[in-house]
Amino acid sequence: MTRLQQPRHPYLDHPSPIPFAHRGGTADGLENTAAAFRRAAASGYRYFETDVHTTADGRLVAFHDATLDRVTDARGRIAELPWGEVSQARVAGKEPLPLFEELLDEFPEARWNVDIKAEGALEPLVDLIRGRDAWDRVCVGSFSESRVARAYRLAGPRLATSFGVRGVLGLRLRSLGIPASLRAGAVCAQVPEAQGGIRIVDRRFVREAHARGLQVHVWTVNDADRMATLLDLGVDGIMTDNLETLRTVLSDRGVWH
Repeated sequence: MTRLQQPRHPYLDHPSPIPFAHRGGTADGLENTAAAFRRAAASGYRYFETDVHTTADGRLVAFHDATLDRVTDARGRIAELPWGEVSQARVAGKEPLPLFEELLDEFPEARWNVDIKAEGALEPLVDLIRGRDAWDRVCVGSFSESRVARAYRLAGPRLATSFGVRGVLGLRLRSLGIPASLRAGAVCAQVPEAQGGIRIVDRRFVREAHARGLQVHVWTVNDADRMATLLDLGVDGIMTDNLETLRTVLSDRGVWH
């Protein structure tokens, strides 16, 4: 098992492994709501994962899907609706959608892993991070390598970023001894254990990432045995919906901080 000794960015200044509350924890169906993040904070979590979209009038909403349909009592594409209408939707019929700026303000000690779900959310997110001087509190990711690379170009090295799909593929190829290019500036690789039946996270992948000064954060892991296996491989963070399970696994190992 290998561990990084020094993080490449203040965002990662936390004893490894880092526990992430994925969407705040989704066990009760209140994903990406202030209520979910409050519960995560009360459970001792300091790192939260969320997603952002922009409304038709440019408000930055913490929400996973492009539409309201799956988890709220409303319908429609967020990008086509004004905030006044989106703000009336209720997740699971109970909780409102939060603006990301509200979450930054309500949880000043939290650190946020933010997945940019739409191109229109990119510049508003960077502007918000800049305006709140939240460079040490936010890591920006996206499946789109070009999107996260653009965020990095706009903000510079103050902004922590993770690899998109192309970067993860390049890192995996390098771990197998196959030459591949990698985007400069990323501080971590945030990956599923496997994709399309192909294993991504193994000892070689973790070793290659650490050799390049990159942390490895794995999503979304809800089973205790899988968590234990990944920790044995030396991963630096785990994102979970099941907050109590991950806290118990880390506590049993004496690494819950």
